[in-house]
Amino acid sequence: MNIFESLNDTTSKMVDAGEVYVKKTEEYYKLKVFQQISVSISFVTRGLIIGSVLFLALFFLTFSLALAIGEWLDNLALGYLIVAAFFLLVTVILYYNRQVINKKIIRTLSTKFFDS
Repeated sequence: MNIFESLNDTTSKMVDAGEVYVKKTEEYYKLKVFQQISVSISFVTRGLIIGSVLFLALFFLTFSLALAIGEWLDNLALGYLIVAAFFLLVTVILYYNRQVINKKIIRTLSTKFFDS
């Protein structure tokens, strides 16, 4: 009988240890998901805030540049046309290099996601 009681006691301890392990693992994954969501939301929020301020600054700089070029050439429309052509050229260059941009974004996000 002593062997059966010892076996039963050991089995009970193993079941208890397994339950504790499962609960701790669940808590860990909840914390890990929370961390990843927090990092992602923080990354997007910072990008939106910095991007919107940068957009406003570039908008006013572009407007000023177009006016300056237009006054220099004595034709405001030509100044706006030159600035627009410059932005179209930059857009075409970025479009053809979009795979490089995608790889850089994926590499950055993967290090933040998997190394944390």
